[in-house]
Amino acid sequence: MIIKPANFFLLLQLIGVTALSAQPARTGGLKDYYKNYFPIGVAVTARDLKDPAQGALILSQFNSLTPANAMKWAPIHPRENLYNWRDADSIVAFAQAHGLRVRGHNLCWHEQTPGWLFKDSAGNRVTKEVLLKRLKDHITTVVNRYKGKIYAWDVVNEAIDDDSTKFLRNSLWYQICGEDFIAKAFEYAHEADPKAVLFYNDYNTERPEKRERIYRLLKKLVDAKVPINGVGLQGHWSIYEPAPKDLEATIKRFSSLGLKIQITELDVSVYPWEKNRRAMRPGESHDYTPELEQKQTAQYADVFKIFRKYHKVITGVTFWNISDRHTWLDGYPVAGRKNYPLLFDQNLQPKKAWWKVVDFKK
Repeated sequence: MIIKPANFFLLLQLIGVTALSAQPARTGGLKDYYKNYFPIGVAVTARDLKDPAQGALILSQFNSLTPANAMKWAPIHPRENLYNWRDADSIVAFAQAHGLRVRGHNLCWHEQTPGWLFKDSAGNRVTKEVLLKRLKDHITTVVNRYKGKIYAWDVVNEAIDDDSTKFLRNSLWYQICGEDFIAKAFEYAHEADPKAVLFYNDYNTERPEKRERIYRLLKKLVDAKVPINGVGLQGHWSIYEPAPKDLEATIKRFSSLGLKIQITELDVSVYPWEKNRRAMRPGESHDYTPELEQKQTAQYADVFKIFRKYHKVITGVTFWNISDRHTWLDGYPVAGRKNYPLLFDQNLQPKKAWWKVVDFKK
């Protein structure tokens, strides 16, 4: 489906979406305000693109797409001899039809992996040689299919352990291959598409102890001349973190290795960071109060001020989901809890944070 990028807010009113509240006059979308800084992207599903209102919002605001789930191993390669291209193909086709860039996400991760990947036909754990061959076959097949259509890939995702006393995550990748799978994944991706920009991607990159362990991994790869081009700061942040000094320190630390920086999965939760799933506690609220809105607006203003300051090393900023209507943080990690982490509300209207993000001299 091709959507003409006409006046977005007029289109929303025509299809019955709540009209925009009074705000100072602004023209253009995020991509227009930041055209001299970096591309502005968004993570989408194939279903998102079939909805006219969301499609219009995407085209008015963003110039880069990331498949949120369609290219992860389990969805795209569920069985050893079966690839499911439908959703990934539809996202890439939409991007091509509308002149948008595409970031591929992701080629090697410890989560969302199919059961067959680490086992042989008898149900036993495979050898290192078998697993690396499967990794190469998968990367080669996926990257080749989209060669020339996807400009950048998150090659290895979240390989650093959450435990500050450890280095690499004790995943099945690591248990079977040691740390060799990381360099090999980059080598396989580069062989398949030498022009693609290749990223290591992780979260909590701004926390000093994790930042240094990520730096250690990146430096090892760079020193070994592994074909890595950049590091993705996921940007799953909150109104409480990161502090500006920690974000700046991270950008400086990683860019000192000559790597490109991208913010790959940006959202700003209105709740403190949690990873482990739990139920809502008695009396726990999930209302988007004026106080939370004010703190979120200030946090978005702070991080985008830093992004603009370091635009010579930041080569892209991507939001994780389109609007507060549907976000991956709804019900995660707290069951039944609604979150409001993005720049557009549940009616697809710009929030106060959006206005603050574009409130600067272009």
